[in-house]
Amino acid sequence: MTAALPEHIPPTDWMTAAPTRAVLAALGAGGATVRFVGGCVRDAILGLKPDDIDLATPETPDVVIRRLEKAKLKAVPTGIAHGTVTAVAPPGTFQVTTLRHDVATDGRHAEVVFGTDWAADAQRRDFTINALYADADGRLHDFTGGRADLAAGIVRFIGDPERRVAEDYLRVLRFFRFHARFAKGEPDAASLAACAAAKNRLDRLSGERIRDELLKILALPNAAAALGLMYQSGVLQALLPEARFEPARFDALVDLQRAVAASGGVEPEVWPRLAVLLVPGDAGPAREGLADRIADRLRLSNAQRLRLNGLLAPPTFDIAALADDTAFSEILYRCGTERCRDQLLLLASVAPEQQDVVIRRAVATATWQRPIFPLRGADVLALGFSPGPTVSALLNDLESWWVAGGFRADREACLKRLRARVQTTAEGP
Repeated sequence: MTAALPEHIPPTDWMTAAPTRAVLAALGAGGATVRFVGGCVRDAILGLKPDDIDLATPETPDVVIRRLEKAKLKAVPTGIAHGTVTAVAPPGTFQVTTLRHDVATDGRHAEVVFGTDWAADAQRRDFTINALYADADGRLHDFTGGRADLAAGIVRFIGDPERRVAEDYLRVLRFFRFHARFAKGEPDAASLAACAAAKNRLDRLSGERIRDELLKILALPNAAAALGLMYQSGVLQALLPEARFEPARFDALVDLQRAVAASGGVEPEVWPRLAVLLVPGDAGPAREGLADRIADRLRLSNAQRLRLNGLLAPPTFDIAALADDTAFSEILYRCGTERCRDQLLLLASVAPEQQDVVIRRAVATATWQRPIFPLRGADVLALGFSPGPTVSALLNDLESWWVAGGFRADREACLKRLRARVQTTAEGP
């Protein structure tokens, strides 16, 4: 017997919190209906805490702003052309959108008209599980069968999938992301086919929009489910022609990341997961300029570009070096903890027999503090040298000696070594 689907969701902390109640009271002051909508309702049904709280109302944006300001709440017209106003009720914000329906779309933007029909508003949304509404007391309103799909673990476009995708091609990436989060079995065939058919139109999306969705997918615990479907359908290659999805290697990397986090190391990050798609396990040195091309395409920040360049560069050590504590300390000192950890994970994703030592070393990077070399250029100059390459050469030579000794030599020992080194150099004063 199929369990009855809920007609109500129990009021949760975010629904009953004072800021939420203040916004609801302000918007409903004129008797208008105000409902929670979208992801926050979906997540509440699943017992999850939502990231954002969205509200819907038949009141037009100007009325929404007026009511919020009358209640001494800040109103920000963040998407006024599409009916969205941000209500600021510290410590949170709420996206308030007027009921609407599309009159024209071009795959990226929509021209909308405002309305009062809740069912029509639901029909313009992307997936059935995202078109759920709830009153302030938790009473549900479902116009598209979203509750049943959520219970069955099906991510399905509302109405005609091809039409939904053509309205906004970003929905292709959102389909794979939501499938990885909420699906319990095979993907909805019609929805997947519509996404595959639209792969050659994804170039209409900005690099920023692609980047944001792709990173969200990579961050998911079940990212492999989305990436596998994206690769099979050709969508991943349309976004990243250089990508090659190797399920076993990707799963090995994710398992390593989880093991490192469980042992006290850093939480799983998206950048090694992106890198493992771009440099297959059987590849030699990374292709020249690849990281910069990807960074340009996805509009990465300078810090993100540098991280990706480090990940795609040829490894600076091999796993055999991990056995020796002194050698590993030198690797950490030369590479830095982040780059060392990134290389560890990528190397181990193709060498599962070394995972234990990799996990132990990767955990160590989370707390390792870089020792400070006791000498400076002034110490060499004090012996009578003039500024120039000789000073740098002496310092580099001494630093290498200090590192090889496990950083144990203190300042006095380093100065003694410096004086001895000066006596043997042909370029002394």
